[in-house]
Amino acid sequence: MSNQNSSNKIVVPEARAAMERFKMEAASEVGVNLKQGYNGDLTSRQAGSVGGQMVKKMIQAYEQDMASKG
Repeated sequence: MSNQNSSNKIVVPEARAAMERFKMEAASEVGVNLKQGYNGDLTSRQAGSVGGQMVKKMIQAYEQDMASKG
Protein backbone atom coordinates (compact mmCIF):
# COMPACT_ATOMS: atom_id res chain seq x y z
CA MET A 1 0.00 0.00 0.00
CA SER A 2 1.42 3.36 -1.00
CA ASN A 3 1.70 6.26 1.42
CA GLN A 4 0.47 8.58 -1.33
CA ASN A 5 -3.03 7.13 -0.99
CA SER A 6 -3.09 7.40 2.80
CA SER A 7 -5.58 9.77 4.38
CA ASN A 8 -3.34 10.02 7.46
CA LYS A 9 -1.50 13.15 6.44
CA ILE A 10 0.53 15.02 9.03
CA VAL A 11 -0.38 18.68 8.66
CA VAL A 12 2.76 19.99 10.38
CA PRO A 13 5.79 18.23 8.82
CA GLU A 14 7.89 18.82 11.95
CA ALA A 15 5.39 16.71 13.91
CA ARG A 16 6.37 13.53 12.06
CA ALA A 17 9.43 12.85 14.26
CA ALA A 18 7.48 13.58 17.44
CA MET A 19 4.68 11.22 16.40
CA GLU A 20 7.22 8.52 15.60
CA ARG A 21 8.79 8.89 19.07
CA PHE A 22 5.33 8.84 20.65
CA LYS A 23 4.45 5.64 18.77
CA MET A 24 7.70 3.97 19.80
CA GLU A 25 7.14 4.97 23.44
CA ALA A 26 3.59 3.60 23.41
CA ALA A 27 4.74 0.37 21.78
CA SER A 28 7.43 -0.07 24.41
CA GLU A 29 4.88 0.44 27.20
CA VAL A 30 2.66 -2.37 25.89
CA GLY A 31 5.57 -4.69 25.08
CA VAL A 32 5.44 -4.50 21.28
CA ASN A 33 8.80 -4.33 19.50
CA LEU A 34 8.56 -1.86 16.62
CA LYS A 35 11.33 -1.26 14.16
CA GLN A 36 12.00 1.84 12.10
CA GLY A 37 10.06 1.79 8.84
CA TYR A 38 7.62 -0.92 7.83
CA ASN A 39 6.02 -3.00 10.58
CA GLY A 40 3.63 -5.07 8.47
CA ASP A 41 4.53 -8.22 10.37
CA LEU A 42 2.62 -7.04 13.46
CA THR A 43 -0.55 -8.85 14.39
CA SER A 44 -3.80 -6.89 14.54
CA ARG A 45 -3.74 -7.28 18.31
CA GLN A 46 -0.24 -5.78 18.55
CA ALA A 47 -1.08 -2.86 16.27
CA GLY A 48 -4.31 -2.25 18.17
CA SER A 49 -2.46 -2.30 21.47
CA VAL A 50 -0.07 0.37 20.27
CA GLY A 51 -2.86 2.55 18.88
CA GLY A 52 -4.95 2.07 22.01
CA GLN A 53 -2.05 3.06 24.24
CA MET A 54 -1.48 6.19 22.14
CA VAL A 55 -5.14 7.20 22.48
CA LYS A 56 -5.08 6.47 26.22
CA LYS A 57 -2.03 8.71 26.68
CA MET A 58 -3.56 11.50 24.58
CA ILE A 59 -6.77 11.42 26.65
CA GLN A 60 -4.77 11.49 29.89
CA ALA A 61 -2.76 14.50 28.67
CA TYR A 62 -5.96 16.29 27.65
CA GLU A 63 -7.61 15.59 31.01
CA GLN A 64 -4.55 16.83 32.90
CA ASP A 65 -4.49 19.98 30.77
CA MET A 66 -8.20 20.62 31.41
CA ALA A 67 -7.80 20.01 35.17
CA SER A 68 -4.94 22.50 35.38
CA LYS A 69 -7.02 25.17 33.60
CA GLY A 70 -10.20 24.60 35.62
